[in-house]
Amino acid sequence: FDLPNLPVQGGHDIRVFDNDVVDNDTANFAPEGNIVGIVPKGMGIMVMANRNVHVFGNRLSGNGTTHVLIAAYPNDYDDDKYMFVPRGVYVHDNEYGEGGFAPDGEVGKIVTDVIGEPVPDIVWDGVTRIPEYFSWVSAENRIYISEPDGTSFANLKMISQMLLPWGWWPSTDIAAHAGSLPEPAPVKLPQDGGA
Repeated sequence: FDLPNLPVQGGHDIRVFDNDVVDNDTANFAPEGNIVGIVPKGMGIMVMANRNVHVFGNRLSGNGTTHVLIAAYPNDYDDDKYMFVPRGVYVHDNEYGEGGFAPDGEVGKIVTDVIGEPVPDIVWDGVTRIPEYFSWVSAENRIYISEPDGTSFANLKMISQMLLPWGWWPSTDIAAHAGSLPEPAPVKLPQDGGA
């Protein structure tokens, strides 16, 4: 993921595939104040603040907080060029076992306060930029999900919670995110014949 106030930003065209993400139950050991310190025990794959991210062909099981979390950068920042939300995310053709049975830390509390337990296989915090909330999101910047029947999902709609605290509710409608994005070209390293 990108971070604010860095000389290079704009992470994009990311492929997370063919991984076994199983029993990810080690306590977070990041130093206090480090952004990765917010990642709870039991997190499978977390997508944050990047563009054109494809998560596919992974095997996820035993992750107590959730298998896949799509989330905005949570901290305050003063970088006008920083894009804090993930854009163009396509989660598809993964295998899911048991998960969401022991949500951990601040992230786990935020999620369960909105959606309860067990936590679904895929969770999107539902944060968008405010102009997109009031108008529309272009096709290449949407969140798309194409998973096997029975895969559970929640859009926490946290931007609605902030803007309309009296009239919002989370959504579990995975069909609302049907669609796909063209897959980015694989990266070839020099030893594999790349440039």
